[in-house]
Amino acid sequence: NSSKILFMMMMMIGTMITITSNSWLGAWMGLEINLLSFIPLLSDNNNMMSTESSLKYFLTQALASAVLLFSVILLMLKNNINMELNSSFNSMILLSSLLLKSGAAPFHFWFPNLMEGLSWMNALMLMTWQKIAPLMLISYLNMKNLLIISIILSAIIGALGGLNQTSLRKLMAFSSINHLGWMLSALYVNEMNWLIYFLFYSFLSFILTFKFNIFKLFHLNQLFSSFFNSKSLKFMLFTNLLSLGGLPPFLGFLPKWIVIQQLTLCNQYNLLIILMMSTLITLYFYLRICYSAFMLNYQENNWIYKINFNNFNMNLYMIFSFMSLFGLMTVSII
Repeated sequence: NSSKILFMMMMMIGTMITITSNSWLGAWMGLEINLLSFIPLLSDNNNMMSTESSLKYFLTQALASAVLLFSVILLMLKNNINMELNSSFNSMILLSSLLLKSGAAPFHFWFPNLMEGLSWMNALMLMTWQKIAPLMLISYLNMKNLLIISIILSAIIGALGGLNQTSLRKLMAFSSINHLGWMLSALYVNEMNWLIYFLFYSFLSFILTFKFNIFKLFHLNQLFSSFFNSKSLKFMLFTNLLSLGGLPPFLGFLPKWIVIQQLTLCNQYNLLIILMMSTLITLYFYLRICYSAFMLNYQENNWIYKINFNNFNMNLYMIFSFMSLFGLMTVSII
């Protein structure tokens, strides 16, 4: 689809403009280009939920952009006319608008509801690519106190919010909020840690959404009743879920390990305990799902048909899954 390729390229260009901009106004322009090219990608004529989601996304991001522009104008007035404005208050408004754009707590209210109406590929873009520009701008601000509050709230809300979810998209949304807490804490130390964590998180999210998209899985009961003809696929899926949660033998533990080490060096023990406890809660509900899927005997439905899973997709998924499961061991050996 040529229009989708055009909007995708414009979305990427918008993010690049934001990252490479040397002024706040330029960064705001990049965010607007990114927003206006992502909305057509969200809307789908065949799905009314996606149209609703695109409208929700537009309204939330428009509010965040308006607040961002307001704080940028205040900042420019302060610099040009030497007005006596409280710079910490201005930075706080600026940071709040960027946290709203990225979907971090306490500005997370729009994120799970939005995810519920999206296709898996759009959900993946929202969880990964759309986080780059706001997080990069957050790294320019020096508001440690508000950032720590957001880290703690993101970790706790992301962990507790996913406990009673049956929708896979909402589960991934709350998992994303929890991971965002870890990403902000990596950003708290230095930008390189955030980049490493973000790349690993994007890779692991891609593996799961790739499989969910192929098999059109949207709810937990579909996970339990699927893959009767291939137990290895079922095993791979749930171990990838544990890898995303950060269980130590798998690759998902490596970025968390790096962040834990860096926070320890910075003597941020209280923050580290909260992050680790929240991760234990997320692992609890992932393990509960995996235990139910493997240990309980589900009746095979008569209408289950042979899954059309071509060789290329199969090989690609197996390679990525192998990297996810044994990547940490390989890195440790190296």
